[in-house]
Amino acid sequence: MYSSVGLILASTVLLYFGADLLVKGSSRLALSMKVAPLIVGLTVVAFGTSMPEMIVSLKASFSGNSALSLGNVLGSNIFNLCVILGLASLIHPLRVQSGLVRRDVPVMILASFLVILFFRDGVLSRVESLAFLFFFLVYTGWTIRPALEKKEKPLNDEFKDYLSPKTGTPLLCILFIGGGLGLLVGGAHFLVLGSVSLARHFGVSEAVIGLTIVAAGTSLPELATSVVAALKKEPDISVGNIIGSNIFNILAVLGGAGAVRPLAANGITWTDMGAFVMTSCMALPFFKSGFRLSRPEGGILLALYIVYMIFLWPH
Repeated sequence: MYSSVGLILASTVLLYFGADLLVKGSSRLALSMKVAPLIVGLTVVAFGTSMPEMIVSLKASFSGNSALSLGNVLGSNIFNLCVILGLASLIHPLRVQSGLVRRDVPVMILASFLVILFFRDGVLSRVESLAFLFFFLVYTGWTIRPALEKKEKPLNDEFKDYLSPKTGTPLLCILFIGGGLGLLVGGAHFLVLGSVSLARHFGVSEAVIGLTIVAAGTSLPELATSVVAALKKEPDISVGNIIGSNIFNILAVLGGAGAVRPLAANGITWTDMGAFVMTSCMALPFFKSGFRLSRPEGGILLALYIVYMIFLWPH
């Protein structure tokens, strides 16, 4: 058991620093190629923090651990909304932009219901996975279109750490990208290996491990970004980061993993699916109440996650 825990802890460190290196290298290389900073921020940086979920789910899918792959996505989205936003709002109430409520949150909710629809037969087929990837491309185009039309739109503070004026040489950027990818692949390998071993030790399904340990491990970049932003009293960052990550997880991560190999929902119950959809739907009324996520609302989200974990984890 201790070796499995060690592998999981080591993998989370590799995933965290791998994502950071990949985002820094990719964003600075794009800037050196004269791509507009706002476009880089809305694409490379925004989606880069979700690379751990992508790499881990792809690795699990290649290995035939579809329950781990699916559990990772569902669990990460629940963790993002309940734990990360809950903790961030307890640190500092989170202001929510009206555009997020009008556009991105409904997209997240719709994508969550599509998961239920596509898994009604217990399997996410390649055709359904490709549909997710198509929707992801449409969403990305919809996101960057305003930036293309309004080039003077200010850059979100969320991206400033990655989009510094010191872009670095192309060779250094490529080394960052290569190093980041290497750490992500290594971290994903160790996380899947340790998680499967831990599941067997405790006699629980890979789905439960994916919904809990793997989900929390791959959400470290979002957790770090959102908590630091809340401490700096930059609440817009926390909410936008989480909603964008959740949309990416469903459309790109599930779509990519299912395109590699159809995903079977072995061990994933309708209770898990219900918790996944319910937390997504709760975001809308919580965010619309004064366009802020208050401390009491954050406390409710954290309490719901604790209840779900008590119900999910075997006694």
